[in-house]
Amino acid sequence: MTIPALRISTVTIPVADQDRALAFYRDVLGFEVRADNAYGDQRWLSVAPVGSTVDFTLHPPFPGRGEPGWQQGLVLQTDDIAGVVAALRAAGVELTEPEQAGWGTQAQFSDPDGNGFVLLQQGQPGVQG
Repeated sequence: MTIPALRISTVTIPVADQDRALAFYRDVLGFEVRADNAYGDQRWLSVAPVGSTVDFTLHPPFPGRGEPGWQQGLVLQTDDIAGVVAALRAAGVELTEPEQAGWGTQAQFSDPDGNGFVLLQQGQPGVQG
């Protein structure tokens, strides 16, 4: 049996405060707002890096499905890790020191709710790709 092609469209990020999360993802990370709509007594709020085909839905945790901060290890790729690290630090974001690994250079940081991200520049330092 062959399964038809699948692709990722949305990743849910559990947040305690959607307005605080929006300020971080939009104003600090530079993500664009894809949707910000009320539905019932809730709010559908999604953001994404400019040009990304995958968006992040910033949503209060679903009952019994984990608290804000459980999402860990999401990778954000860049061609300029030094520039992104400098910009995030200037905005007050705490990051680990960039370190070289076999697949590239990476640093880690968390959003205000403790959801963890890996910032990755693939390849060797100074090599785009």
